[in-house]
Order: sequence, then structure tokens, then C-alpha cells
Amino acid sequence: MKKIQVLLWLSILLVGCKSTENTSTPTQVIKDKYTLHENPKLVVGIVVDQMRYDYLSRFWDRFRDDGFKRLITDGYNCKNNHYNYAPTKTGPGHASIFSGTTPKNHGIIANDWYNKYEKQMVYCAGDPSVNSLGTTSDDGKMSPHRMLSTSFADQNRLHTQFQGKTIGVSVKDRGAILPAGHTANGAYWFEGSTGGNFISSTYYFEELPTWVNTFNAAHHAEKYLKTWNTLYPIDTYAESGSDLNTYEYSFKNSTSAEFPYDLKKLSNDNGGYSILKNTPFGNNLTTDFALAAIEGEQLGKDDFTDVLTLSYSCTDYVGHNFGVNSKEIEDTYLRLDQDIARVLNFLDENVGEGNYTIFLTADHGAVDVPNYLSAQKIPSGYFSMREFKEDVKAFLGNEYGAIDLIENISNNQVFFNHESLKNRNIDEADFANHLKRFMLNYKHVYKVFTREMLENGTYQNGIPALVQNGFNQKRSGDIAFEFDPAYISYPEKGSTHGSSLSHDTHVPLIFFGKGIKNGATTERTEVTDIAPTISALLGISFPNGMTGDVLYKIIDKEN
Repeated sequence: MKKIQVLLWLSILLVGCKSTENTSTPTQVIKDKYTLHENPKLVVGIVVDQMRYDYLSRFWDRFRDDGFKRLITDGYNCKNNHYNYAPTKTGPGHASIFSGTTPKNHGIIANDWYNKYEKQMVYCAGDPSVNSLGTTSDDGKMSPHRMLSTSFADQNRLHTQFQGKTIGVSVKDRGAILPAGHTANGAYWFEGSTGGNFISSTYYFEELPTWVNTFNAAHHAEKYLKTWNTLYPIDTYAESGSDLNTYEYSFKNSTSAEFPYDLKKLSNDNGGYSILKNTPFGNNLTTDFALAAIEGEQLGKDDFTDVLTLSYSCTDYVGHNFGVNSKEIEDTYLRLDQDIARVLNFLDENVGEGNYTIFLTADHGAVDVPNYLSAQKIPSGYFSMREFKEDVKAFLGNEYGAIDLIENISNNQVFFNHESLKNRNIDEADFANHLKRFMLNYKHVYKVFTREMLENGTYQNGIPALVQNGFNQKRSGDIAFEFDPAYISYPEKGSTHGSSLSHDTHVPLIFFGKGIKNGATTERTEVTDIAPTISALLGISFPNGMTGDVLYKIIDKEN
């Protein structure tokens, strides 16, 4: 009997041990299955050049279900997204979106600016040390070397030991180069002219990849030299002004700025294939090349996250030429909606629905044509930079007996001739304040900031904060100034941008795809928040100059 009891106790102990052993295994399995970050196979950063936020609401009823509407209804829409600096221009915009900081840190203070050390104007992507690829012109002598900070694409390359790829695509060189960053596998832009090709530079490689040569050899641009008429009947374009008006430029040797436009016929007087830049067909061509890049580079095909930066430039050219209230702008966005749908459908088929993440934003907005605003009794107008420079020179002559005290006035900045000031024993601070008072009294100058104000002041909001965020201590000038609201230094037709006002700062921001919640917000977000948000989603280091915030509500999982 005792033996039987002992055996029973031994059996119970063995079962208990076995049970303990079994309960530990699932716990360990759960731990092993936990994933810190479920990265998408591909991140696509889309920038629409000169897209105001209100284009989404203005053209909403005309958009397809599988383009902009799909991004918004299935993604996350930041309705109150802004630039937090001035000047709002293409180069600074693209650099800021992908680096997560402002010109104050990344150094791209304009599209081109006065280099006070070289005593000449320099271009944000220009690089004489590299050679062109795909063209015999100097249009390919470009690189990101003037951008001082990294992009999130750079950080992804570093994080994946350079196994994750980065490709930049745009009609504009700066729209392709700056977003892709310093470590990109390639950046490509459209030359136009007589070739109609996408080109690059030896900064990236010694010769163009085979897939690029194949694309160029197919002469894709040729099929878009056709008649540009409205996508839908023009009398249904109720979201824009009349087709024939006095606020638009047309093409050279075109009889008027109204549909239709025979692009083939007009191309000889408008730069050959470069005419496509001023039409929605240039965006179509950009999409063609972007899809070829995804396929040619096999983006999104392995376990390492790849990045495609895709900038649609032609919206900017059309806006500059015809204005934000034109039938041409409306048609361009209805056609861009088709391109967005084409990209989404291609990604679904080739990367897999749910395997990619997209964000879409703009590099700046634009102002309505001031002459049009004036006709509606809204304060607006034009600032003559030529007259201003002459009046500043006269002021210097009258007050100081010298007109060489200023080296350059450009991009709403004044660069002093410090050597001349020193030789004449003129105190720089006194000179700056004296010139500031003159400028503040000048017609249609709204705000003036001296270097001392921008270096030593702390501005939290409003125009002073935006100007300060756009001020780079080393590269910027000695005085910065802003025009009156809706006043521009520009020809008296067409739209432009660059100010610190909401028509230039308020732009779309939509996140879509893997890791993104569905929803919308009217909380203020800023373009510098995009790069840290994508970095947090991927679990990579933030860009090294980052000053934005992670939009955690968009990517955090519910508890």
C-alpha cells in the first residue's frame, strides 16, 4: 500500500514538472514573436509643388475614388498643416520635408542665394565638381552637397547598412536631389529641350542604369506633345474662374491663354519638350518614370525598407503661368488625381496592398494673382525690387556719401559690404538700425529684421518666428524683410509664393498605408514633423538636424 502511495506521489510530481515545463514554452514563444517595428517594404514621399491645402476641398467633388480621395478616406488627413519658416520656396521646402528641420539648420535658404564668401549667386543643387549624365549640357551638374543635414532617407540607408535603397524622381533637379539626400542610390530629373530625357549626375554613379537608358530610348515624352484640352467639358469646371481673362500668361506665340493648346505646334517656340513642364502631361511623364524606377530598382521587393521620393513639379509651373484660380490649374489637379490613382494601383500590384506607406504634402502654397484680388477689393499689389534697390542706393548716398555699403539684395535679404563699412568706420549695428528704419517707412514693406534681432531674439510665433526659422546664421544676409500681405515682387500675371502668410504656408499633409491610423485632425502640424514621424515608424535614427515632432497619434497603436 505504501509503495502504491509513493508511486502516486511521484506521478503527481512528474505531471507537475511537465506542466510547469509546458507553461513556460508559450511565454517564450510570445516573446520571440514580438516585433518592435513592422516596417513597410517601401516608403513613398510625394511632394506636389505649389499645392495649397484648399485644392483638396475645392476639387473634392471632381476627384476619383481611387486617387486623392482614397488617400484621405483610408489614411490620415492633417487639415491644419503649415510651414514654420519663410521663405516658402521649392528648394527649402523639399529639404525641410525630408530633413525634419528648417533652413536655419539644413542651410537651403532659397532656390539660389548670394554666397557672401564666394561673392556670387549659387544654386541650391548646383555642383560644378560633378558631371552630367544623359546629356551634354550642364543641366546634370547637380548634387545635394549644399544641404547640411541628413534626410530620413539617409538615416534609413545608414540603419539598413545601405541595403535599403533610395531613389529620387522629379521634373525639377532640386525636387529629386534634396529629398533623396546624400546617400541616395540615384536621383533623376527631366531635361526637356530637344532630348526629352531624364538625366542625373556622376555624384551618384559613373553611368546611367540600364533601365533609365531603356526608358529614355522609348521616347516617352513624344506621346505627350499633343493637344492639351480639358479632361472634362470645360463648362463643368465651376471651381475656377473664366478661361479667358487678364490674369494669366500663355505660351509663347499662343494667341490667348485659353483652351485648347496645340503643344506640338507650340513646342518649337517654348523649349521643345520643356513645354511639357507647363502642362499636366509633365506630371504624367513623371509618373511613367517613377513606376519604371520602382520596377527597375526592384523597390519594395526584399526585407529592407526602400524609399522613393516623388515630386510633381508641373503644378508649380502651371500655377506660375496661369494663376491659382485658372481653368488650367483645375484641369492639372484633376489629371494629377489620375496619376495618384495610377501610383496607388501600381503599388498594390507590385509591392502589395498593406506593404507600403505613403505621405503626400507640398513644398509651399501660392497667392491669388494680386490684380485679381484687387479687383475683388482685397488689399494686394506688386513690389518693384528694381525701384527698391535704386532707392536704397540713393539713401546710402545721401546718408553716408557711399553706395558700396551693400553687396547684394536678393530673396528679401540685404547683404552688407562689411569691408566697406569697416574702411569708413561705420558701426554695423548703427548702420543696420538706420537702414531698418528707412525700410520700414518704404511703401509695402511690412516687417524688417536685423541680424541682431534674429540671432539674439527668441520668437515663438507669428511672422518673426517664421523669419527666424528661415534665417541661417552663416548663409543668410544682415537684414531680412517681408512685403505687405498679398504683395509680391513678380510680373502682373500668374501666381507666386515665398511669404510667411497662410496662402503660402498652409499645405496638405496626408499619411496612408502600413502603420498609419485612419482619421483626421485640425490640430496644427508642421512640415518638419513629417521626417521624425516616418523615422519613428521605421524605428530608425532621426535626421541629424531634426527640430520637428513625431505625430504619435497617427502611428501609435491603441493599448
